Amino acid sequence: MRLILIVAALGLLTGVGVAVAHDGHGGKTVAAASATFTATTAGNARTETCTGSDGNAYATTRGTWTGTSTGDSNSPSLTGNATIDATAVVNTTTGYGTVSGRIRIDGTSGGHVSANFDAVDTNGVIAGLAEGHGSPQGGQLVANLSASFAPTGTATGFTNGKLGGGTTGGNAAFVTSGGCQPQQPQKPDTIKADGIVSAVSATSITAANTTCAIPSNLTSTVAGLNLTVGSSTVDMKCVAANGTNTLQSINADKGPHGDDKHGPRHH
Repeated sequence: MRLILIVAALGLLTGVGVAVAHDGHGGKTVAAASATFTATTAGNARTETCTGSDGNAYATTRGTWTGTSTGDSNSPSLTGNATIDATAVVNTTTGYGTVSGRIRIDGTSGGHVSANFDAVDTNGVIAGLAEGHGSPQGGQLVANLSASFAPTGTATGFTNGKLGGGTTGGNAAFVTSGGCQPQQPQKPDTIKADGIVSAVSATSITAANTTCAIPSNLTSTVAGLNLTVGSSTVDMKCVAANGTNTLQSINADKGPHGDDKHGPRHH
């Protein structure tokens, strides 16, 4: 199917293939047009992967791709620099997915065309519908859109793109709930221990049945407390990650008269 460019005034259209319809609002004109486009220069493109509730692997790519568009003789406003902002969600196990976003063409003859689109991705070939507006005509744009799309790899972006002009037919896909989000890094657990020191060395300390490794930035702090095994009491905080407890802060508890048993507090 060819691209349909709808404008509000008959005087703005010339050439063949123009159909005119009248309605109660003064009438509209409809002209067939088409363009080819390529946008392979990626800007800020990034891909995240995860496993969906269906057990399949998914890749979500967001980015901007730039290139050029060439309109036919009836479509000078579709000739110029092309910019595509798109989000692709692809089931990498089956090859099916969706690609949606916005295509903008800054025409060399002046003005621009901007349209939002939604397309189905079948093993790197997308087909869908684009709708938007163009200037200086200020008309509505309705177009079948197709292209080859590669979010990653040596050849990325949109190639063999078509707006109208015999776009490739596409498959249909159901989009349902039950997707996935990229796994977030697990936050480490914090362990607090307050009790008598049962063991201490240059590399670790144990109090209240909790042993924590002493990082290099706290080595001098622990040594400065002059702790005594079996009598010194500390209040310490450790971070647990990957099976290891690491000291984060330590204080020497105060004595009965408000004085530190073993010097000032340290963090």
